[in-house]
Amino acid sequence: MSSHVPLPGDFLPLAAGVAQPLAATPSPSYREHVWARLRADRRAMLSLAVIATLIIGALAGPWLWRVDPALQRLDEASRPPGPGRAALLVADPGPVAVPCAPETPAGLTVCGTPHTAAVRLAWHPVAGADAYAVYRHELAPRDREDLGVPLGEVVVPAFEDRLGLEARNYHYSVVPLRAGLEAGAAITLRVEPRQAITWSAALRRGLLATSAGHERIGSELRLPAHPLGTDYLGRDLLARIIHGARTSLFIGIAAPLLFVLAGLLYGGLAGYLGGRIDNAMMRLADFVVALPFLLFMILFKVAFGIRPGESGVMPMLLAMVLLGWPASARLVRGQVMAIRDEPYVQAARLMGAGTPYLVLRHMVPNVLGVLLVALSFAIPGAIFTEAFLSFIGLGVAPPTPSWGSLCNDGIRSMLAHPHELAVPAAFISITVLAFNLLGDGLRDALDTRAEAP
Repeated sequence: MSSHVPLPGDFLPLAAGVAQPLAATPSPSYREHVWARLRADRRAMLSLAVIATLIIGALAGPWLWRVDPALQRLDEASRPPGPGRAALLVADPGPVAVPCAPETPAGLTVCGTPHTAAVRLAWHPVAGADAYAVYRHELAPRDREDLGVPLGEVVVPAFEDRLGLEARNYHYSVVPLRAGLEAGAAITLRVEPRQAITWSAALRRGLLATSAGHERIGSELRLPAHPLGTDYLGRDLLARIIHGARTSLFIGIAAPLLFVLAGLLYGGLAGYLGGRIDNAMMRLADFVVALPFLLFMILFKVAFGIRPGESGVMPMLLAMVLLGWPASARLVRGQVMAIRDEPYVQAARLMGAGTPYLVLRHMVPNVLGVLLVALSFAIPGAIFTEAFLSFIGLGVAPPTPSWGSLCNDGIRSMLAHPHELAVPAAFISITVLAFNLLGDGLRDALDTRAEAP
């Protein structure tokens, strides 16, 4: 075995100006590492952008789109999405005008310009007829059974239709009657009314200045646009979606935050104490899980005494919080039981740290990542629960809009006007999907076993 004796020349200083390599570079922190992994997930970042857009739209939307969500305009009921339309300004409806002379000797005649406020018809008297039945149909009638909706019976050869007209093709049929029975063949005329708005309605909606007189009757006005259409009562769907987002997102975010926080405290305490206390606390959680949610939702609604005009948000929020905390409590309990015997926890206990300090200082921070993922998955569940309850009439009470109540309104005319159901359903689906994808991204980013990017 040889040994080396150090000589003075073995420890000479380096020459001046020689660059010294760094021994090591500081490693990123855990938070920086998680954020880097999350930022690399395009789906998660896109979902985060969608969620931020929805929240900002719900908060700032009412100031950007100043349309009353409860304002009913029956003349624009069930309008599809589109820009503003031109409308003919007409006089307010009054007594039925004197019929005009038919232009053709054999058929019907439209008196004046037909529009959605009124369509005036006139025809020649039929010999032997003492009354006339007037019908309206959107399709051309092929036989007696296809005449359509009976509008009424008149004794004079004239009729004025004001019944729910729209800017589409109509076929009017007149059948002569004698003693209540048909006395001749039906006469049919195709009419296409123009979109119209009465002078008083235009003034009420702010389309005319108060100084504007009736001299503008016969001119065209530009009706306000409805980017997402209107519902069956003529209410603007974009305004209702914005105001409904406030309700749906508030319940969907506030309820999970509250019951996850309650589960954090309850489960953390149960997992740390263990033994009989843990067993008793978990049996209480099992009992809460067994309670029927719909029954308690009904009981809370009755107990709060929701009256007309009230939203009914509080009983729904309370029911979700009181019955939703056991899941997060079980999750936290399992995590705490896994780390309560770790060396750093035992060291803190030996140094005299109390139970509240150990739970809040050492255990809770180690389960926040798991709870954050659980929260991101609980939010879409709460949004869907609110939508379901409002859809079946146990959630938000009218006239307060929510996405679920909008779906309930849209189901009535789903076949004829599918946009009334498709629009709120699309917002629910997009929101739930965005939160689920964000939850997947958070779960992957917080996984310490995964390889660093």
